[in-house]
Amino acid sequence: MSLIPSFFGRRSNIFDPFSLDVWDPFKDFPFSSSSLTTQTPETSAFVNTRIDWKETEEAHVFKADVPGLKKEEVKVEVEDDRVLQISGERNIEKEDKNDKWHRVERSSGKFMRRFRLPENAKMDQIKASMENGVLTVTVRKVEVKKPDVKAVEISG
Repeated sequence: MSLIPSFFGRRSNIFDPFSLDVWDPFKDFPFSSSSLTTQTPETSAFVNTRIDWKETEEAHVFKADVPGLKKEEVKVEVEDDRVLQISGERNIEKEDKNDKWHRVERSSGKFMRRFRLPENAKMDQIKASMENGVLTVTVRKVEVKKPDVKAVEISG
């Protein structure tokens, strides 16, 4: 038995610890093993929610894609004075009925992201809105006064 895995060809030896073949004990059942997990594609996308953070001259803007989520299912909180926490939870129940069978499928998912905000963030001026499945959180920035520039005459 080789201790070096082969990257150029598939191995099919069940005694080889580096074999790329994975035994699926449910492969001969009438349902797929992937249907045994409670994560649907929608839930999987929800759990892996991506959040973009963009800094403009006036504010820090966070955008999160949370399709199908109601605003009541999303929380925007501030922890430890400077940590912005965005979280959400989704519970889905799908029911199918037929003359011969009755199936109820449930799935759920949660996400939570935390961001430590810089010192220039105004923690008392945070606004959140949700439109078309996109959560937008805006944190205003402290205005930095630019020094006045005066024109100086050059004598000569």
